[in-house]
Amino acid sequence: MTTPQKFNSISELHRALGFPKPLHPLISLVNYADIHIPFEDLPKALLLNFYKISYKKRLTGKIKYGQHYYDFDEGGLSFIAPNQLVSAADPELERTDENPEQITAPKTTDQKPEANADLYSGYTLLIHPDFIRPYPLATKIKTYGFFSYSANEALYLSDKEKQTIFTVFENIKEELNSNIDDFSQDLMISQIEVLLNYSNRFYKRQFITRKAASHDLLTKMEQLLTAYFENPDNQHLPTVEHLAAQLHLSPRYLSDMLRSLTGQNAQQHIHEKLIEKAKEYLTATDLSVAEIAYHLGFEHPQSFNKLFKRKTNQTPLEYKQSLQ
Repeated sequence: MTTPQKFNSISELHRALGFPKPLHPLISLVNYADIHIPFEDLPKALLLNFYKISYKKRLTGKIKYGQHYYDFDEGGLSFIAPNQLVSAADPELERTDENPEQITAPKTTDQKPEANADLYSGYTLLIHPDFIRPYPLATKIKTYGFFSYSANEALYLSDKEKQTIFTVFENIKEELNSNIDDFSQDLMISQIEVLLNYSNRFYKRQFITRKAASHDLLTKMEQLLTAYFENPDNQHLPTVEHLAAQLHLSPRYLSDMLRSLTGQNAQQHIHEKLIEKAKEYLTATDLSVAEIAYHLGFEHPQSFNKLFKRKTNQTPLEYKQSLQ
């Protein structure tokens, strides 16, 4: 396995990728077309100690995620938080921390560095945590779930949405190219907040426009939960991470998608299915409450009692007695 190369500063990454020197040590907006290093000479794995928000307008090749290939020819907006492992197998520099699947890179035979711009284009905004640390954004940025999404969960934008995002990028670029004064950081922080808020809005739109696909995922998830609780060999409660892996999604994307569709996140769906199965046991079997708890995957019956009471306002025993 390739040992990742860690970059603690934006300047270090600029040098490694052949970008021009950053105009500001803690924030940078770069064009992918400015990479003048052959792909084979790029670091193969990276750990970035800063935020990375990228829009790829044109890419060659496909990314394999799970059993499916995803075509990124149309481009997309992606988000990476500090200290997430990134693969540089192709110009995407896609995150691989959650699902280190194979990435199919463009062919590089006899490729010249100046040809890189012909393969892809777009922008990357790099933000060091120290740049936002004095602002409320330092805390708020951690609430944006899309920084935990995987490569195939990029945000695909309409032409109108692209224009909105590009306008924000241009505003940041203009500020970076201006003389730094007492207002520069405040203005760039404001633009970053605008970018994140629009991204949040556009992801909600994406969940809605992909409702049919989301319903299919919901159906499959329900089938997985049913099979899980009916399998006597399962000795533990199902986790959001387990379900997400089965559906080839990141845990956060799965929860956000379900919340937009049903109003409940993935953990709440697990609990709902669990209570449904528990009621089935309480109604149709002579199993004790402790036995039911173990059948469902609880290590301690008290935990089962507490969850059941919280979800139904009755203990399992009270529910069973109410049926008599």
